[in-house]
Amino acid sequence: MYSGRGGREFGSRGSSGGGEGGPKPVKVGDEIDVTIEAKAARGDGLAKKDGFVIFVKGTELGQNVRIRITDVRERFAVGEVVGAASAAPAPAEPAATEAPGEEKPAE
Repeated sequence: MYSGRGGREFGSRGSSGGGEGGPKPVKVGDEIDVTIEAKAARGDGLAKKDGFVIFVKGTELGQNVRIRITDVRERFAVGEVVGAASAAPAPAEPAATEAPGEEKPAE
């Protein structure tokens, strides 16, 4: 937490926080399929693995890609695209447009 002069500053190593110092869901060299969920301030794609942020350069929002983890830091990882995702998420089923037992009017 930022406390101004003389105190601990936001993000200092001694601060407590969600998952800092714990095991990470990825390690350098892992190859995983991800969906780019957002764009970071510097333009990199942002994906998550078990809530852990992964930055992926050269990707677009909504893109499904296979990435290789190249760096793991305390609060995020960096990955590079190695190809298309092996399986895209299943598409949602279309909504029913007719009530059961009704027929479409003839045109």
